[in-house]
Amino acid sequence: MPTATDGIPSPRQFTYPFYYEPHPLCVAAVEELKPLCRELLKKENGGKMFGVLIVEQAGKRFYLAAFSGTLGGTYHHEGFVPPVYDLQNPSGYFRQEESNISAINRRIANGEDTPELRTERKQRSIALQQWIFQQFNLLNAQGVVRNLTELFKEQPSILSAEEFFNKTVRPSKNTATPSQKIPSGSGECCAPKLLQYAYLHGLHPVCMAEFWLGPSPKEELRTDGNYYPACQAKCKPILTHMLQGLDVEENPLLKRNRAVASQVEYLYSDSDLAVVYKPSGLLATPGKDDIPSLLDIVRQKHPYALNVHRLDMDTSGLMLFALTDTAYKHLQQQFYRQEVQKEYVALLDGTPSSDLPRKGCITLPLLPNPFDRPRQMVSHEHGKQAITYYELQDDGHILFFPKTGRTHQLRLHAAHPDGLGCPIKGDALYGKPADRLYLHAQSIQFVHPRTGETLRFTFPSHF
Repeated sequence: MPTATDGIPSPRQFTYPFYYEPHPLCVAAVEELKPLCRELLKKENGGKMFGVLIVEQAGKRFYLAAFSGTLGGTYHHEGFVPPVYDLQNPSGYFRQEESNISAINRRIANGEDTPELRTERKQRSIALQQWIFQQFNLLNAQGVVRNLTELFKEQPSILSAEEFFNKTVRPSKNTATPSQKIPSGSGECCAPKLLQYAYLHGLHPVCMAEFWLGPSPKEELRTDGNYYPACQAKCKPILTHMLQGLDVEENPLLKRNRAVASQVEYLYSDSDLAVVYKPSGLLATPGKDDIPSLLDIVRQKHPYALNVHRLDMDTSGLMLFALTDTAYKHLQQQFYRQEVQKEYVALLDGTPSSDLPRKGCITLPLLPNPFDRPRQMVSHEHGKQAITYYELQDDGHILFFPKTGRTHQLRLHAAHPDGLGCPIKGDALYGKPADRLYLHAQSIQFVHPRTGETLRFTFPSHF
């Protein structure tokens, strides 16, 4: 460990990997590791995710380092932990069977294209993929070993990228083959590599962090030097197992949600609808982790309330709730016809290019990243239409007037190089974290579903 960490105490509990602030021990280790990582990135065409794991053994602290997948075409670099399973071993079964499948591909390409040969290729490919999943035997702190097939068995089906985009195949929840259920590259991210090495060598995990270095991928945004949580699709089933036996922090979102719930404020309510202020840090609707949401709070007063739109957890501002089925259908139609007028205010983390018009429209199409929820990505081929009008203000603020309501639309339209090229301040997903996300839904206008009256509500931001 760097000498500067001598006076830093170890955390009481291990890092909750899906939402965290990096511990000072991890930050110090990352700063020491970065020069080596950047040197190795010269062999890589693009950026890479790296990770550090602080461990203890016999009263001494040190750190392990890892990179996701391969780096410069290999799994092995001095100073980094090895892969959980080495697919590149030239004498291993994977390489031999891969060569056999490649030989079949060549025969087909050279004109020997028969149904029997194609069937053999398909069967061998599926069998090889299943074999690979069974070679990733992952430990946890209790010494229990489970492979990828076992770990993903109880998980909801995960579509491949092609299936996700084209929606041509919908695997059932319990009968999908491993190749359909388990994302490619599972077990090759930093966190599983680091924990596996620690367990195999009798090292006690203390805290962990993962960070990105290098240029961002083309479609999904990654910021050089930023810390990122473990991905959901590949790592959640794996880490849920591998962390068993460790004293892991409570999900910080639970603590934060409890703290901000008291800031909820009603601006208006009648028998048909309610307009409510949602503070930053509170989920709009229930998620997968049973974290209390604004909808839960509203239903304490209005048991049959339904949300007709959403705000990101870290976005503050006004939300509209229907209190009857009739009101819900009417308001939903207004959103569908883009008749609801919404106004957001934000602070950007930096200064947009001087070539950027003071007023303009961004139309980058968006869709969810199927393997790294909740992140979204720009895709001109598969994305859905997303339209954002903006207006730069003299005081450094920016106003957004979205016509569509895609998830993370304003955040990605701000951060993407083909949008504003400047992320919203505090955007931990597409920019750099701060004390909060500086994005606020300050105004909403719609037609009352029963009276036909045009209603407009405004709640100024606190920034």
